Amino acid sequence: MTAPSSPLTHFDAQGQAHMVDVGAKPATRRTAIATGRIALIASGGSKKGDVLGVARIAAIMAAKKTSELIPLCHPLALTRVAVEFEQLAADSAVQCTATVETIGPTGVEMEALTAVQVALLTIYDMCKAADKRMVLTGVHVLEKHGGKSGSFVA
Repeated sequence: MTAPSSPLTHFDAQGQAHMVDVGAKPATRRTAIATGRIALIASGGSKKGDVLGVARIAAIMAAKKTSELIPLCHPLALTRVAVEFEQLAADSAVQCTATVETIGPTGVEMEALTAVQVALLTIYDMCKAADKRMVLTGVHVLEKHGGKSGSFVA
């Protein structure tokens, strides 16, 4: 099989989707940090601490299950998942940042992005009775370190 001519590594030379072979890649420490926010239009009556605690657990679970959700992701043994929330009073929003780490042959960007999305979706689910107009925005990778391509900082 020849190498794909496209930078899209999840497609073979015939344009068919495939899981990237990482078997020959060395195991290195890999870290990814992703972020996103949810605008809470109405303040609602829920206890934000309880909501954020549940959202943190949901994010950690999501990072661990990313390969079950994204068809071509490799299952990874994660060594760390940290989830932080910042309440942005001026914007009436909550910012979520997830840091995911592993030692392995492939990166953890998808795990960090999945963690953030599921955290924000959990907040939406728990607060939707107060306001269904909440908006999830700005989900993106802030940083990625490790592997052949080195570091990326947005």
